[in-house]
Amino acid sequence: MAEQESLEFGKADFVLMDTVSMPEFMANLRLRFEKGRIYTFIGEVVVSVNPYKLLNIYGRDTIEQYKGRELYERPPHLFAIADAAYKAMKRRSKDTCIVISGESGAGKTEASKYIMQYIAAITNPSQRAEVERVKNMLLKSNCVLEAFGNAKTNRNDNSSRFGKYMDINFDFKGDPIGGHINNYLLEKSRVIVQQPGERSFHSFYQLLQGGSEQILRSLHLQKSLSSYNYIHVGAQLKCSINDAAEFKVVADAMKVIGFKPEEIQTAYKILATILHLGNLKFVVDGDTPLIENGKVVSIIAELLSTKTDMVEKALLYRTVATGRDIIDKQHTEQEASYGRDAFAKAIYERLFCWIVTRINDIIEVKNYDTTVHGKNTVIGVLDIYGFEIFDNNSFEQFCINYCNEKLQQLFIQLVLKQEQEEYQREGIPWKHVGLL
Repeated sequence: MAEQESLEFGKADFVLMDTVSMPEFMANLRLRFEKGRIYTFIGEVVVSVNPYKLLNIYGRDTIEQYKGRELYERPPHLFAIADAAYKAMKRRSKDTCIVISGESGAGKTEASKYIMQYIAAITNPSQRAEVERVKNMLLKSNCVLEAFGNAKTNRNDNSSRFGKYMDINFDFKGDPIGGHINNYLLEKSRVIVQQPGERSFHSFYQLLQGGSEQILRSLHLQKSLSSYNYIHVGAQLKCSINDAAEFKVVADAMKVIGFKPEEIQTAYKILATILHLGNLKFVVDGDTPLIENGKVVSIIAELLSTKTDMVEKALLYRTVATGRDIIDKQHTEQEASYGRDAFAKAIYERLFCWIVTRINDIIEVKNYDTTVHGKNTVIGVLDIYGFEIFDNNSFEQFCINYCNEKLQQLFIQLVLKQEQEEYQREGIPWKHVGLL
């Protein structure tokens, strides 16, 4: 880091402000941002402002500037927080957690990736192949999860549409030995409908734009995005993500992680099935709903490795239990449409959960004997979905916003409660702040 880059503007830590008010807080934040300082401390917390452009502040030279340093030794940075978490975990042999919170488009997912890269970079360059394998798997899993769990929104071209909590397990020397990913509340409604100006999940566009003619032909697909009802709304939208290039990156990452070729092909078949489902039309013959384009049903049956009549039955009937009797009741046209959409959402969610499970199978800690190697410790990284307000919020938005409110409440409780307890221990008079 060059000498001029270490120059600070305004207050690098909000705790140092003489008077704290919202105008002064924002003025300090604006001054630092305009001078290229996107990070500012508030005690042990880092406030980040998304510059929406690449900055040369995450390279190997920057990593070396923060490695092993104390929290306030260097200018505010994500790496300072990551290093503090790593040191705390290693010195005390205690589990630690980094919580990343903010509104949609604030840069939370990018922050989580930089934290992962930093931790991977500072761990011992051991000769053990297993350590390098785990590092590689943890980093490679990001782009796969983003392909299937992220989408373009009005605020962010690569918005996480699921919550993610990732554990990184370390041995007694501080080397990564595995990890685990928990995913929360995938926004599966996006599969069938999107807000104006938004797209569905990246995976659909990547397959259509990046898949070879041979792959698309085997899936009975064509490159035209507007040909598919579920994604045609976002078909013409400009997006900073190169779908064709990302298709290859994701496919290569899946191979490196350990997905078999037939498993990758199965994921493509499920994506194709969903696209074809969206093109199904129901017509009414008297009171009886029928599927207008029967050829599409045959394609769906082929992709799902099942029989055409079973697909038709699943789309046109529902099974009802009345006492001891079980009967098949025919759908109305509207019920059939609802059923088709619910089917599409359900199989996409199961595909996503299966991908997470497969990644966990590969990166989880294996053959680690604590009696021989000592206790293993964990650094957790929480990358939660951002707060959103639309003209019409869906149920998913309600859950996302509620989750953010609860997370903010927990954060305030922890910070204020700890501070008040410290004041009390040191006999400092203060005005008590009530916590809900």
